[in-house]
Amino acid sequence: MRGAIDIHSHGGGGHAFGATVEGTLAALAAHQATGTDRMVASLVTEPLDAMERRIAVVREAMRQSPNLLGIHLEGPFLAPSRKGAHPESALIDPAPDAVASLIDACGEDLRQITMAPELPGALAAIERFAEAGVVVAVGHTECTAAQARDAFAAGARLITHAFNAMPPIAGRAPGPLGAALADERVFLEVIADGFHVAPESLSLLFAAAPGRVVLVTDAMAAAASDEGTYLLGELEVTVSGGKAVLAGTDTLAGSTLVLSRAIEVCEASGISREAAIEAATVTPVKALQACGWTVPA
Repeated sequence: MRGAIDIHSHGGGGHAFGATVEGTLAALAAHQATGTDRMVASLVTEPLDAMERRIAVVREAMRQSPNLLGIHLEGPFLAPSRKGAHPESALIDPAPDAVASLIDACGEDLRQITMAPELPGALAAIERFAEAGVVVAVGHTECTAAQARDAFAAGARLITHAFNAMPPIAGRAPGPLGAALADERVFLEVIADGFHVAPESLSLLFAAAPGRVVLVTDAMAAAASDEGTYLLGELEVTVSGGKAVLAGTDTLAGSTLVLSRAIEVCEASGISREAAIEAATVTPVKALQACGWTVPA
């Protein structure tokens, strides 16, 4: 599938992005073998020094492959109550020194960061990242619709894996997803793997936000590889039946998805193939460009 871009993936082919340069390139190659052209390498929450080491690895891999478009930091500025597969001990508030440290470590290669906008200092951090050309994604959050709207006003332009790790839409409390659906500036990631989102919810998302849905895999190392036990950051993940969970729990820990499979899941949910392909090709480019960065041709 020409032009497919995955803007949220943690690895594949048995390798995690950021562990080693060779493994990072092997993870990219594993996804490319399934039809994905280019990727943004996502890193989970760890202590800042560990994240910075992984950032350096990805940046070196980027120098060896133009098909690695940059870095997505999924954390460390996440809500503990919505941490998912992120270690609570490494979660921190977006204080100015932590923000500056991550921007310095990534240089011009930071494409996206996922943040909970209700954390102390978050709105100032969103403005700082947006000014630096980074797409800020609202995710792993307990925020209200009003807090999400404040985040969008500050420069956030994306939702991390819609429906997951956030409050649900309710009649009098639309939450961050409801606020995003109502804001034409905001793009919405979704993981169409048959586990993260019900078919009806997937179909509703495409209907409610045409041209703004971005198919992502949130894949971990087991994508395009064997099932078994893996590490996602510092946490152990068990993969069985195509489903990745934190060891000993039922908490989803990324996925084993590839974009070609995500398109199939969308079609089985009643979404047109044309719309699904657009969500894996054209819309990811628009999302990456939302804060001024130009995606190379």
